[in-house]
Amino acid sequence: MDPLLLGALVALCTIIVLFSGVSVAVGLLIVSAGFLMIFDGMRSLELMPEILFGKLDNFALLSIPMFIIMGASIASTRAGADLYEALERWLTRVPGGLVISNLGACALFAAMSGSSPATCAAIGKMGIPEMRKRGYPDGVAAGSIAAGGTLGILIPPSVTMIVYGIATETSIGRLFLAGVIPGLLLVALFMAWSLYSTWKSGNAQLLTAGSYTWRERFEILPRVLPFLGIILGVLYAMYGGIATPSETAAVGALLCLLIAMVIYKLWAPAALWTVLRDSTKESVMILFIIAAAGVFSYMLSSLFITQSIAEWIGTLDVNRWVLMGTVNVFLLIAGFFLPPVAVILMAAPILLPIITTAGFDPIWFAVVLTINMEIGLISPPVGLNLYVINGIAPDISLKTILTGSLPFVACMVIAIVLLCVFPGLATWLPDAVMGPSF
Repeated sequence: MDPLLLGALVALCTIIVLFSGVSVAVGLLIVSAGFLMIFDGMRSLELMPEILFGKLDNFALLSIPMFIIMGASIASTRAGADLYEALERWLTRVPGGLVISNLGACALFAAMSGSSPATCAAIGKMGIPEMRKRGYPDGVAAGSIAAGGTLGILIPPSVTMIVYGIATETSIGRLFLAGVIPGLLLVALFMAWSLYSTWKSGNAQLLTAGSYTWRERFEILPRVLPFLGIILGVLYAMYGGIATPSETAAVGALLCLLIAMVIYKLWAPAALWTVLRDSTKESVMILFIIAAAGVFSYMLSSLFITQSIAEWIGTLDVNRWVLMGTVNVFLLIAGFFLPPVAVILMAAPILLPIITTAGFDPIWFAVVLTINMEIGLISPPVGLNLYVINGIAPDISLKTILTGSLPFVACMVIAIVLLCVFPGLATWLPDAVMGPSF
């Protein structure tokens, strides 16, 4: 069978299997095993266990459970609420300080936890009721937190970036740095829209300043500065050449657990067990998907599907930006239905040779891909963050949450366009800190 036709058949079967309700990892294994048996014979299955476990034989993977433990220990405390309160007190004299505080808290908590749903839950529990109480429109209150939560997969340390780095054999350190400026750009765009929509609502009092004493501002800092210190310490150790990402993640996880125990009295064995149990579940899920995606990639390569697709696209007489636009549409649609980790692991083996052949930087592409995945987190039908917000504020309809999130989707599209026009937004910082990549 023609490899391109076979590739289309693989894509169709994969979609059908995944929509049947099985987990992503099991679905990938089913499709891989089925096509290998049909086209390569039963003997090809002998390699599956070796590929499955060989994909996990990577020291860099240790950073995934460590960063997840780091985020879980933070999410299990009042760190999110304290971070929100601290920013509110310090930004109170900034016009629209409350909504800016919420988005700033989302950005910082995302950097600490690396999880979009955790960011939505932690900041939303405090921020949404407070914004609604002060008269902010429900759409702004819910949409800003839903969009702010997506920053968890872009601002370092990001598990999504780690997975991309492992899947494409790209420097994780460079990927972390590449997400910093685009992450700040998104925060700025989110803040700008929130202020504009609040001003447009006609309630000018929402943009006026509140009042906190200096004592109230300083008394909350000891509760949040240690966590921020850990994040800065992890990044310094990583980029200062002191330790590898896996080593810094392990130290950061231990320190976050200790701070949660000391500052927030997380001494109860049941609470610590919950942190470790939830972290283990999420880590195993991600690692299982990585292993299954390795088998899936082997199947695509063994049947010459990946090579044929790359060769076919290479022969197309189209502008490379038309090609990138097509890739973006594909990623956007995939992100509507699948989690970011699954999309990256399934698409990276096919897309990487295509985008490098077209002359695009794989580090830059990682940021564009991640922003596309962020859009999927606040877009139906899956839109995980939308349902998290709906769980926090059930009296706000899902339609209102979605409507409030759509302008932030536009902000993300603008960010992608800016990255295409100014690719240095993603590549300048990694090159400045770690030297040019060749």
